[in-house]
Amino acid sequence: MATDSWTTLDGTMLEGRRVEFYALWAIATLAYGVGDLLTTLALVFRSGRVFEANGLLRFTLGQFGPVGLVAVKLAVFFCCLVLQLYLLRTATDDDGLFLLAPPVVLALVGTFVTVYNVRLLLG
Repeated sequence: MATDSWTTLDGTMLEGRRVEFYALWAIATLAYGVGDLLTTLALVFRSGRVFEANGLLRFTLGQFGPVGLVAVKLAVFFCCLVLQLYLLRTATDDDGLFLLAPPVVLALVGTFVTVYNVRLLLG
């Protein structure tokens, strides 16, 4: 049975590390996709005293509302996912943990911004 090389970790440097790979992407999704998104929406639309600091997101929110924010977040997320897939297919033995950089960076950024937003929400 043939498998599509873009949908499996077999033959990559992460072969046998499926649990870690998916766990990191799940954490990135929760931190960046859910935590940051929900706390940003709560701050911007519920607090009335805080505005979005990121210029691109501020413009997008002003023009398209929450749908624009979700679209930008999805675009960033999918760019990181495409980068992850590219790294998996082109990595050499020297790349090591660099392969896990996209979900780790998303998780760290998402966690930091979520915590910062919660701090702002609490006053």
